[in-house]
Amino acid sequence: MRTRQLLQFESQRVLHLGRAIRIVWESGPVWTLARMALTVVQSCLPIARLYIMKLLLDAITTGFDANNKEAAFSKVGSLVIAMGVVNLTGAVLSSISTLVNQFQQQVVSDRLYEIIHDKAVGVDLEHYENPSYYDILERARNEANGVPMRLLNRLQQIGGNVVKLITMGGTLLAFDWAIAGVLFVPVIPRILVRLSFVREIHRWLQQRTATQRQANYYNSLVLNDSHAKEVRLFDLGDLFSKRFRRLRRKLRQERLEISVRRVSADFFTTLISVVATWAVYAYIAYQTVQGNITVGDLVLYNQAFRKAYDALWHVLQGVAGLYEDNQYLSYLFEFLDIKPKVVDPPHPKPAPRPMKTGIAFENVSFWYPDSDRQALKDVSLTIQPGEVVAFVGENGSGKTTLIKLLCRLYDPTEGRISIDSIDLRDLRVQELRRQISVIFQDYAKYHLTARENIWLGNIDCPPDDERIIAAAKRSGADEVIQSLTRGYDNILGKRFETGEELSIGQWQKVSIARAFLRDSQIIVLDEPTSALDPKAEYEVFKKFRELLQGQSAVLITHRLSTVKMADCIYVLDKGRIVESGPHEALIQLNGLYAHLFETQAQNYR
Repeated sequence: MRTRQLLQFESQRVLHLGRAIRIVWESGPVWTLARMALTVVQSCLPIARLYIMKLLLDAITTGFDANNKEAAFSKVGSLVIAMGVVNLTGAVLSSISTLVNQFQQQVVSDRLYEIIHDKAVGVDLEHYENPSYYDILERARNEANGVPMRLLNRLQQIGGNVVKLITMGGTLLAFDWAIAGVLFVPVIPRILVRLSFVREIHRWLQQRTATQRQANYYNSLVLNDSHAKEVRLFDLGDLFSKRFRRLRRKLRQERLEISVRRVSADFFTTLISVVATWAVYAYIAYQTVQGNITVGDLVLYNQAFRKAYDALWHVLQGVAGLYEDNQYLSYLFEFLDIKPKVVDPPHPKPAPRPMKTGIAFENVSFWYPDSDRQALKDVSLTIQPGEVVAFVGENGSGKTTLIKLLCRLYDPTEGRISIDSIDLRDLRVQELRRQISVIFQDYAKYHLTARENIWLGNIDCPPDDERIIAAAKRSGADEVIQSLTRGYDNILGKRFETGEELSIGQWQKVSIARAFLRDSQIIVLDEPTSALDPKAEYEVFKKFRELLQGQSAVLITHRLSTVKMADCIYVLDKGRIVESGPHEALIQLNGLYAHLFETQAQNYR
């Protein structure tokens, strides 16, 4: 069983390696081929330099004619010119290689961002409510983002040094095969030590991802603008900074302990390398003194051994590096291999437009993943075309969960939701979501121009479409935007230069305009006006009802005075619908809704 698991593990490594190479290749095949060609040519230059140096030394020490200096210099001069040509070629190729490497690195990096962004956008919402997902994302982002490029550098290193090893090793074999064998004596222990510590560091990174993420969180609390006011008002900066430093100190100390053990082990394997190298140099010097080889040969074989040793070390080091990078590649592909649960059906049906019978929740129950609490229990309700309904209830009663299911951010655990009797799971996800405009309580604030902030509600229309201004007028945002220095071209928020900050209420009007712009059949307002005063909220909802233009609407708010205009009000309590009907009927029922309404009404008397 263990052997089988080991084989599966190693086969997975090979697959990861292949996938990473494919990413590099697809990012720029021409640049990859150019890099390979440059590597081969550059790796052949060292043996050319050595051989020319040998000929040059031999020409000076054994073939120099003192009586014919011009002829002697002519012979030596041609070798000097040859060395210059080789060195110039190396310099030119080095410059070209640097340019190719830098450009390819940018191309691969951009491609990786594209892949990670595509995956992050396609991941189900449930992952963003699961701490383990953030660990996976953190490792993918921090440890794996540059791995494919490092992988290419490793392969280039291995390929180039293999060429050097062949040329230098072949030279040594022509002299004495035993010297070639000595190359492996000091190298193998060093590689085994490195592989051992690679595994240890990999395990440490996995165990400490949550700690690192927590440290990053405290760092963001100190640096980000979202907490800037409270951090200063409550004097929290020093507290968060100390917690950050404490976690970082713990991580640093553990990493240092691993590094000390690794350096100690490396020192002993390096001693073996020093002794072996010294023995080979002594042997080559002895052969030169005995007259078995020339001074040129002495330089050639000494340098060939040193360069062959370095090449072999870098080959095995590169292989160990591939093993190390594979550890980090697993982080990247662990993220990329997350499978979405909310997917398009194999044979999707077209979304009905316009709706004829409307939306129906049929015995819908739902549990959030990794939660024992049931969020919805056997919920059944309908939303007819052009009807305005309201969901009311205390926090945690299930109101927002209903909207998440309607938008297919999740699928029901039990029951089904349909539109004109078509199960939402039989529609394309994006086509369904185009039918719905939603503004949540935690709406997004985009630090873009006011026009773009509204245009993002329907990016299928031109950015300068007149409907953008019409949507702003419907939400009341037009008056706010017109007061800005640059009007609709003004950047909102203070993150970028020339930006102007809005109040929470003004931001909400912009977010509602975004919902109005979307050419949808259903509009959902999930407490987006909570920061407005009651009168302003009432005016928004009143105008909202007037401007629906035949669209269905869902209102969610804690202020019950603003939902009186709804055709039907659904009262939720602990995930169940306990009452439903128009305002007057619910008041007469004298149940939970009437109690909540009376409680709020007392605050305004």
